[in-house]
Amino acid sequence: QVQLVESGGGLVQAGGSLRLSCAASGRTFSSYVMGWFRQAPGKEREFVAAISWSGGSTYYADSVKGRFTISRDNAKNTVYLQMNSLKPEDTAVYYCAASVLPPNYSGSYYYTSVYDYWGQGTQVTVSS
Repeated sequence: QVQLVESGGGLVQAGGSLRLSCAASGRTFSSYVMGWFRQAPGKEREFVAAISWSGGSTYYADSVKGRFTISRDNAKNTVYLQMNSLKPEDTAVYYCAASVLPPNYSGSYYYTSVYDYWGQGTQVTVSS
């Protein structure tokens, strides 16, 4: 079992930056694949980024590629999402998620069903 707590959301102007953090409690944080998702009002929750157990592999939605960077610090049990060049369409509640996957997993990281634990979310609002 792992508890996830997001922080770092807020209001920012278009073109600005924010860094989200997700602190995990519990043991063996390094055994989880970590992901970020977002959900805008009236829309389904969508994949933003994911990072492998050691941080050696990262995955991004096309809409954020080149602007967002996911990273993790296993010593601090924390995963980050650095968001640059923010756009109004990035406005959403951002969720951190953790997945228990086998080391030989070769499937997609893009689906909410892959993830076992979720945080409560943090609001990001980008004004034009």
